Amino acid sequence: MGFLRIRTTVDERPGRLASLTAALAAKGGNILGLSVQPDTDGTVDEFIADIPASAETVREALEAAGGRRVQVVPATAHELTDEPTRVLLLASRLRAAPWRLPEVLADLLRADDARWVYGADLSDLPDPTLLTVPVAPRRAIRLRRIGLPFTLTESARAAALVRLAQPPAETMPAERPVTLSDGIEVRVRPLTHLYREAVRDLHDRCSPDSRRFRYFTSMPSLPPRMFDRLCDRDRGHSLVAGYDGQVVAMANLLFSPDPGIAEMAFLVEDRWQGRGLGSTLARMLLQEARDLGFAEVKATLLSDNARMRRLLLSLGATLAYTEDPGVLEARIAAGATVPLPGPLPRPS
Repeated sequence: MGFLRIRTTVDERPGRLASLTAALAAKGGNILGLSVQPDTDGTVDEFIADIPASAETVREALEAAGGRRVQVVPATAHELTDEPTRVLLLASRLRAAPWRLPEVLADLLRADDARWVYGADLSDLPDPTLLTVPVAPRRAIRLRRIGLPFTLTESARAAALVRLAQPPAETMPAERPVTLSDGIEVRVRPLTHLYREAVRDLHDRCSPDSRRFRYFTSMPSLPPRMFDRLCDRDRGHSLVAGYDGQVVAMANLLFSPDPGIAEMAFLVEDRWQGRGLGSTLARMLLQEARDLGFAEVKATLLSDNARMRRLLLSLGATLAYTEDPGVLEARIAAGATVPLPGPLPRPS
């Protein structure tokens, strides 16, 4: 048959990749390239293989080995080039000619078509073979690729490349003033050990329900070890919002062991809830995740946390029940998120 590009979704369980490679080897396949990408309902494994079997035979073998949504399309020897080298060359090409952004994005993702879209056309479409990459608040590039749906990781790659075609971003100040929907200004700063007592006081002022929604238990205080972990920049990035000498909210972006995925969580003092502060902090974390190269951000929440559920849905999250019927998991594509400037509207 020759070169094939093979893509399949698998459950995140040990041994799944070994099962797939064994299935390909049994059909005489020689794996020449492999990438692993997170997606909304598992992990997407993609192979470039030289294999004599037909596409249908390969599909049946991988499905028997535990693969889902198996897709097999022809590939060429050109696709065997070193991927990091190819991306660096595309980046160099883009820096020399930023007006060729659609063309370069199409090459990056091997898309069949790429074109500018504006205004109302920026909304994502249900067709997984279409990907809308934001460039500005009312301008984006829409990519089409027949045969292979786009993944969250590819969305993050496209968003990172877009940044090269834009003017240099201003350095984010250590302290950022944020005006809420009611006109009150709070100041957002990175969490450090200097805020140990202020965070302890925040927990003291929060109701048991607010703490339960954050920690799944009405934790009266934050254990010192957990606080130290939240301050560790090698494990995540956390923010605190301050007003009148007090910390009134804390937002945490935590690095997870899953490739390309971060987790976020919030604790907002009761009297500051419903004023847009949670939305503001969430968008800051999503921008941080995108800048760090994460493809996806997820959040785990109790099913009776209606306010958090509304907030996540407003950010474009998909929600699904976990094995625990009282717990939901939300997933947001970080690469497709465009932070909104200025005050944010009050959540409904």
